[in-house]
Amino acid sequence: MSSRITGAFCAAGRPLLVACTVAGDPSFDESISIIRELVCSGTDIIEIVMPFSDPVADGPVIQQAGARALASGMNTDRLFELIREVRKETEIPLLIMTYANIVVQRGIEEFYRDAARAGADGIVVADVPLEEADPFCAAAGSAGIDPILFVSQTTSPERIEKILSKASGFVYLVAVMGVTGTREEISPEAIALLKTVKERTSLPVVPGFGISTPEHVRRYAQAGADGVIIGSALVRIVGEYTSRKAGAESGIGALVKGLKISAHEN
Repeated sequence: MSSRITGAFCAAGRPLLVACTVAGDPSFDESISIIRELVCSGTDIIEIVMPFSDPVADGPVIQQAGARALASGMNTDRLFELIREVRKETEIPLLIMTYANIVVQRGIEEFYRDAARAGADGIVVADVPLEEADPFCAAAGSAGIDPILFVSQTTSPERIEKILSKASGFVYLVAVMGVTGTREEISPEAIALLKTVKERTSLPVVPGFGISTPEHVRRYAQAGADGVIIGSALVRIVGEYTSRKAGAESGIGALVKGLKISAHEN
């Protein structure tokens, strides 16, 4: 299956920058403005997080953003409306990161179908284990959506093979133990996992969780990552904007540009 995601990796010839933002944080209109700034600043792929009341994979920064978004009225219908509005302006690949409860509540096939119609290209369901992934992957295939699956440091070699057989678009490498959030250092285990997974698949391998500095990006690029996912470092800027009532876009743009430069220095 060819998609915008596949096309972006094939065309790049360099590590891509995947920027994460929470849908509706701090409001619907401001969320669109933030995504617009991410695009203008050179982001290659955008991961849009659907806020959820029990986000077990997310650290405090993204949890707080989710709470702000839910308070502003974000829900699944509004998520798809937001994606439709963004898609009017850009062909950049768009991912949805969500939780199983949200997908199941709407109906798995309906969620993926509606996401595709809105203009989404991939879906990450953070809390679906491999053993329960088949209905989600089947719905993704029917809708023309890439099912983005996780591999982590605790994933056994046998399990990695099974995950790779179901994944599409790219492999989301969970680079730290624990939830999302910035970290000071990159562990040797994360680099080793990256190299192990790349040896086993032709899909792009993209680490996320804990990546926040130019040095982090540079090290992953040098180790062979096909991209990096930046989440909490960007979402934190939105939270700071909300508290001090000053524009977040300039801070977001500056961070994206600096990280993208680092991705090319490998």
